[in-house]
Amino acid sequence: MIYVHATFAFCWVLLFLFQSWLVKIKKQQLHFVIGRFGIFIALGTAITILPASMYQCERELREGLGHIAISSILGSLTSAIIFFALVCLAIAYRTKPQAHKRFMLLATIILLWPAWFRWRHYFPSVQEPHIWFAIVLADALIFVSFAWDWIKNKRIHPALLFGGIFIVAEQCIELILFDSSGWRLIATNIYNFLK
Repeated sequence: MIYVHATFAFCWVLLFLFQSWLVKIKKQQLHFVIGRFGIFIALGTAITILPASMYQCERELREGLGHIAISSILGSLTSAIIFFALVCLAIAYRTKPQAHKRFMLLATIILLWPAWFRWRHYFPSVQEPHIWFAIVLADALIFVSFAWDWIKNKRIHPALLFGGIFIVAEQCIELILFDSSGWRLIATNIYNFLK
């Protein structure tokens, strides 16, 4: 399941880059045609997040991480929901390119979050890796997007601004609540349901 999820996620990133390139070279018709397949890639990516998370959870349970391993499932579920919601918003705004492309960017940034957090394994000496890799590094792309929008358009598009603020706020709330008693209860129920 890890390879299936990784394949969907990698295809999504490739699709995002390819679709951006098609718009740049003014091949909108081809962009529209290929975009129809994007929903299947997005759906596959979102659906496979949970089985991949269960695999990771089981592995971490065997390594002795206990309830922290189970708690991570709730974060994976919220990522899947936010990713797919952003894709759905992008589809709903497909006739409004300025909002559409920003929702697609935010969806891709959410999808990349686990990759950023894995950097903690390469830099074990970094104190508070959950802050530096899961928040600062992962959300840096949102703030770079804000700056780019401001420099290029003299304003931050509302889709990017409010979507970006929501993502940063949600991830900060997750950081604060992670592995609390309520969080653990919800995560355990999800784990038992999926098991």
